[in-house]
Amino acid sequence: MLAWQMRPGEAEPWVQRAERVLRAETEPAAVLAMYQTRGMLELARGRDADALAAFQAAERLGGRLTAPHRLLTPARAWRLYALARLSDVERAEQALAGLDERDRGFGETRIAAAVLRLAQDEPQAALAAVAPVLDGSAPVIRSAWLAGAFLLEAIARDALGDPDAAGHALERALGLAEPDGTLLWFWLHPAPGLLRRHARYRTAHPALIADILSMLAGQAPASPAGPPPPLEPLSDSEIRVLRYLPTNLSAPQIAGELHVSHNTIRTHMRHLYAKLGTHRRSEAVERTRALGLLAPSPLRGQARLPG
Repeated sequence: MLAWQMRPGEAEPWVQRAERVLRAETEPAAVLAMYQTRGMLELARGRDADALAAFQAAERLGGRLTAPHRLLTPARAWRLYALARLSDVERAEQALAGLDERDRGFGETRIAAAVLRLAQDEPQAALAAVAPVLDGSAPVIRSAWLAGAFLLEAIARDALGDPDAAGHALERALGLAEPDGTLLWFWLHPAPGLLRRHARYRTAHPALIADILSMLAGQAPASPAGPPPPLEPLSDSEIRVLRYLPTNLSAPQIAGELHVSHNTIRTHMRHLYAKLGTHRRSEAVERTRALGLLAPSPLRGQARLPG
């Protein structure tokens, strides 16, 4: 859920814990879900190649299960999606063609196919791909996927010069996304112009539109040159500690999560602050977010950072 809500910094410790304790030999379905969530977190960070690797691992594991698992369908769809984002159209087409008719008809697969068609600048084909999802004949596992389907419809209809239909589809997407705050699709498919136009008309979701536009604006660098890098490269241990800093965990709790002593965590934090040129935990988080080492700040429900 944190991944869908564009809060990868908060989701990261949970996925790391799963990566430490789960084993494919004994809990294959749980590991499949873990790989899929890892891929979503990497998409949220803009690391499409890393996301593809995670989705491929999920699909390989799903293929070894004795019975089809419901998470295998979205894992396959995410792989297609990542290939489309990487502009690897040939491999994406091959992967889509390699699915049987039943798998190609699943709602998640159709959404991924629509993303591929939009990447090929074929909005009409994208609409055809996603139409069964929109009318309910190709259901999806989570409503968050349905929000993505309507967002893709809005983008496609806007590209085809049909603003009224685009606005209707966008309103449906916003309505599905708002209850749980699922913003991932709006991050992956930014349409600020469409959102701004829609905000000027009657919408039941003005606050959500404002949140999305703020999220998209926050991605822009502060200056063309960007912030200066750390004074020294961060070590692997320091990066592991860094990923916990946006959470509400205290230093002793972080030590427990990483199975090291409290003094070790304090040492790593001192080194982090020195390398980043900061003096407080909140400053370190802000700086590393500006550097792209951590995900952007969540829009809602962000925990207060310890000093």
